[in-house]
Amino acid sequence: MKDLIDREKALRLEIEPVVFDMERGRLRFFAETIGLTDPVYLDSMAAQRAGYPDILVPPTFLGNALELELPQPLSWLAALGADLERTTHGEQTFEYHAPAFAGDRLTFKRSIADVYVKKGGALEFVVKRTEITRDDGTAIADVLCSLALFH
Repeated sequence: MKDLIDREKALRLEIEPVVFDMERGRLRFFAETIGLTDPVYLDSMAAQRAGYPDILVPPTFLGNALELELPQPLSWLAALGADLERTTHGEQTFEYHAPAFAGDRLTFKRSIADVYVKKGGALEFVVKRTEITRDDGTAIADVLCSLALFH
């Protein structure tokens, strides 16, 4: 069995924050793809009539999909010695603080929240916390994502 991740090292790991611009066309495409029909996710004028500055960012858009577009999206996990070929998505939770809109620039500050094992060490979980803020400092969401490692 491969060595387990050093939990203390993981909790101290510094992961570089990333910045994403919320582009209207991309948000619209995502909303259409997942079947959102509310016009506040699709049409700027409808969003403005509803009192928003622009179309709303769909809630699940803030998940891991954006980070997976980075050149080495799991480099933080590899830095902990994880075998990326034996990794799968576990679970994801969102806690929302404020809506985000097309035109916003969002910073994703990432850290390791926990590392734990199950099945006598055959299954290990790494929980990544992502704090998402607008460029004006407004807290948008906190996302917890667990990745499972098979040993």
